[in-house]
Amino acid sequence: MLSTRFRPTLTHLLSVRFLGSATPRMVASKQPDLLSTTLAFEDPRAFKVKSLNELLRALSIFRLCSFPVLVNNCGKLMSIARTLLGRRGFSLLLRPTVYAQFVAGENETEISQSMEKMSSLGLRPMLAVPIEEDLGEGTGEKRYDDNMESMLECVRMSHSNAWSKDPMMQLKITALLSPELCVKLTTLIAQQPYDLDLLIRAMDGESISFPGLDEKDSAHFFCGLQRLNKIGEASVNKVRVLVDAEYTYMNPALSLVTMAMMKKFNKDSAWIWNTYQCYLKESRSLILEALSLSKSEGFCLGVKLVRGAYMDKERKLAEKEGRLDPIHKSWEDTNDSYNGSLNVMLEAISQNPDRFKIIVATHNEASVRQTAQRMEELGIDKHGGSVCFGQLLGMCDHVSLTLAKEGYAVYKSVPYGTVDDTLPYLVRRAQENRTVLQGIRKERDLLRQELQRRVRQRLKGGS
Repeated sequence: MLSTRFRPTLTHLLSVRFLGSATPRMVASKQPDLLSTTLAFEDPRAFKVKSLNELLRALSIFRLCSFPVLVNNCGKLMSIARTLLGRRGFSLLLRPTVYAQFVAGENETEISQSMEKMSSLGLRPMLAVPIEEDLGEGTGEKRYDDNMESMLECVRMSHSNAWSKDPMMQLKITALLSPELCVKLTTLIAQQPYDLDLLIRAMDGESISFPGLDEKDSAHFFCGLQRLNKIGEASVNKVRVLVDAEYTYMNPALSLVTMAMMKKFNKDSAWIWNTYQCYLKESRSLILEALSLSKSEGFCLGVKLVRGAYMDKERKLAEKEGRLDPIHKSWEDTNDSYNGSLNVMLEAISQNPDRFKIIVATHNEASVRQTAQRMEELGIDKHGGSVCFGQLLGMCDHVSLTLAKEGYAVYKSVPYGTVDDTLPYLVRRAQENRTVLQGIRKERDLLRQELQRRVRQRLKGGS
């Protein structure tokens, strides 16, 4: 049995022990040729559900996103546009274009309209409050409390509206706990692992003195855990909360807090999930660690599997600090990491689908097809709720709509808020996902084919 004391990493021996004990249930592959045909993602008819305006908007935005100079400087360009046009003029420019493509809306009425349309297409919304912080952006307890209220409102909207089965939402811990403290905790737990029960006692309201933290930091940590506890209590048995990963210099602290929440709230099902970034060399060992810890401590594990979004910053920081690059050297290595980690989770799910869950959060068609094929091989029911897929709102719709048509559970990450609230989110997502944005030629081609089909229909007098 593992100790309840959380460690940032486990030894290779632990990984070997876990893999050695696995006895996945293998069954014959079911109609592999049919599966590869239905998930080819080549059919432009996936976009038949889009209006003409939506087709034209997506084509225009994706075309602009194909220019690196625009993506790399989008923050500066938007700042200049806002200065020249003023707040109102800038909002009028952005709302029907970039904002409408990637954001659900500003108020609950607008959000509901977007979500109802999404639900009618067989897609499920995963609401995301676009709030996060990095070092030097600390805002004080009042702002963190306000952020908590926004998160609680997100829980309420996700649960009270009949948008989808098994509603999900995303959560950034640095919206509730200062990044500076997360960095301190990351350093501390590398030297002296924290006991998960210590954090749970603090969540339950017990006054705790945290090892290695001074009185001020302990007080802030306690307040942050109280905020997270309120969100956990509001969401359990209602909404699945997916905690985002962030930067390597704070991720161990984020995982520490998330694991404590899992131990407290994931007794019967996975209500709190953690995110694993497969562009990191340590990602597979971290997933093996989480699987082992969940088994020894008796809590359910939910995993959001992503490739990662902070590559350039992580590499520059490692070089500046003289550390080894934590990121895989090549795109191929990252793909191998993603698919290997995915397989580890699918094998665990095949053994116990009630205790382990995964959302395959990717725009990569090959990984999506591999997931579907592996589910067939392992006998994992696509309707069972243990495996689902996720893509960003406004992107990769040819994959999302095809998956939904084939009966898979598909979520779209859905930010919401005012133009001002979502602008930093849009800029960061554009920069962090520029490799994806510049590689959406196929989606543009499919959109163009659907547009041409409609033009031909009109010329022939069709509807």
